[in-house]
Amino acid sequence: MVAEAEDGQQAKALIKMHQPDVAGLDIQMPAATGIEVARWIRAHSIDTGVLIHTDYEDDSYVLVVIRAGAIGYVLKSAPPEEVLRAVREVYEGKSVLDPALINKLNTQGEEARESAPIEQLKDREMEVLKLTGRGYINKAIAVQLGISDRTVQGHLAYIFAKLQATSCTQAVMRAVSLGWLPAQIRAPDSLAEP
Repeated sequence: MVAEAEDGQQAKALIKMHQPDVAGLDIQMPAATGIEVARWIRAHSIDTGVLIHTDYEDDSYVLVVIRAGAIGYVLKSAPPEEVLRAVREVYEGKSVLDPALINKLNTQGEEARESAPIEQLKDREMEVLKLTGRGYINKAIAVQLGISDRTVQGHLAYIFAKLQATSCTQAVMRAVSLGWLPAQIRAPDSLAEP
């Protein structure tokens, strides 16, 4: 450990000064949240892996922190060896999701499969959804796939309708729960904008 911060603003200063391999952040911190610090790290192109270490078990936070630039999410209730494993995997550039959240997503997937059938997405819709899950904005998705922003918006409208979702976060989490996307969604690369 090279430094310990008392709040998000101090975390930014220490990260800038020490350039650590991994920054462990909580979602709720005084002065700046862990999500804000993760966005700041990505916006400043600092080569520090972000691991969110938090009490928040709500799976809706997972996509938010991934979009902010974090590649790991582990609960504070996790055993110490799980936290150490998560730090090592984030250091290696691997995505990490707490096993308790994976179990929760799998349970939701079983419940979703038992409910009304959902129409399968077309190949291009799956490509758009995968990039959305990695944190890409519409413009970056359009560049990546060689299509227009308007076409991306059209695909997202069909995706929302098929998955009965009202947001990108909800659509991606629904796809994860259905087993269509992996629970460990890779962090966005340089094409995704902060």
